[in-house]
Amino acid sequence: MQLQENIQTIISNLGIAELNQIQQDAFKTIQKEADTLLLAPTGSGKTLAFLLPIFTKLKTDEKRVQCLILTPSRELAIQIEQVWKKMSTGFKVNVCYGGHNVAVEVQNFSEPPALLVGTPGRIADHITRRSFDLSGIQTLVLDEFDKSLALGFHDQMSFIYQHLRTLKTKVLVSATAKIKIPEFTGISNPWVLNFTKDIEEEPRLQLRKVISESKDKIDCLFNLICNLGAAPTIIFCNHRDATERTSELLWEMGVENAFFHGGMDQLAREKTLIQFRNGSTNFLVASDLAARGLDIPAVKNVIHYHLPLKNEDFVHRNGRTARMNAEGSAYIVLHRNEHLPIYLNESPEEFVLTEDLSAPKMSDWTTLYISGGKKDKLSKGDIVGFLAKKGELGKDDIGLIEIMDFMSFVSVKKDKLKALLSLIQAEKMKGKKYKIEETALNG
Repeated sequence: MQLQENIQTIISNLGIAELNQIQQDAFKTIQKEADTLLLAPTGSGKTLAFLLPIFTKLKTDEKRVQCLILTPSRELAIQIEQVWKKMSTGFKVNVCYGGHNVAVEVQNFSEPPALLVGTPGRIADHITRRSFDLSGIQTLVLDEFDKSLALGFHDQMSFIYQHLRTLKTKVLVSATAKIKIPEFTGISNPWVLNFTKDIEEEPRLQLRKVISESKDKIDCLFNLICNLGAAPTIIFCNHRDATERTSELLWEMGVENAFFHGGMDQLAREKTLIQFRNGSTNFLVASDLAARGLDIPAVKNVIHYHLPLKNEDFVHRNGRTARMNAEGSAYIVLHRNEHLPIYLNESPEEFVLTEDLSAPKMSDWTTLYISGGKKDKLSKGDIVGFLAKKGELGKDDIGLIEIMDFMSFVSVKKDKLKALLSLIQAEKMKGKKYKIEETALNG
């Protein structure tokens, strides 16, 4: 009875009415099965699907790490951490990844978390350093494990696995069906939960093609953006250089945007995602790094400015929209003589552009950087109170707030920015002076 009440509290904390079918089935299966393979598309709620049964396995009197979750990217690790914190289970979580301060991570282990989330390279490094006790880990989750393998993390994952001698539960998670389970896991006959087919066939995604008369498709892309308006949109390119070049050209044409790719340092990537999430920009020009494993809600449109070579990448890109019962559209920008890839069995319906439209209106929001975070004991309430009292902002002038270890970001109305910075420049928050400034878009 107490467990059921706890689960209902968690669901309430997350702001959802009830668990979806994936989450219900995973909850039952992961609790009782030793090995589970969970296959579900991006945006289907699979993070909660494995976190909820993990919660039921954690022991309050255990002072060691009890569950380890490996992810291919820093962004996915942070996303899982955020979902866990929103669940408010009472169990501590730590996140470890490249680009994060190693000394801070080691210090965080002085009070071991029940849940440890990290990328394979950084977790392997901590095992080598003996940063934490492995003997209490009974649950292992390999999230997006096929992507981790594709990124070359096989040796690190195998190294980690060999050091986990007390495992009782293993969960492998992917957004792709028909994948091979790595041999180092020793898993040969897992309980399979496959939801990929059902959701991929969901007709909420509208796929259309847009024809460019010029081989240089940038004018066509601009016209498409003008037709779509200021709705959250990801524009996919195949290469890092192309994302920056396309972003720069769109700025020159009056389209406010930011770019995102794996060549950026970690802090720059996190800032860009925060700015896209909080509405400081509605347009993100991205490589396939943004196609899966990121917390980017409510994307209305996906634009394939460059088509990927593989169907798997095409599916994952499209998975950024039409998520969790919402509707969305994907657009393929093609030169008139350009052939569709063989993985598209039939040609999508053409979307005919209206010409001579203006660039979408720029966002009403911008992002503030604050040089303090969780380690400075700053909370969202502290920041809202400071901006309201000292900065004279109303509740509708403050948007999404995201707090990291040593810094925070908050979206505020652009038309309030100049007066706000003037009012707070000499003020202290919780008795301390912090650097507070606007964070510009990187485009």
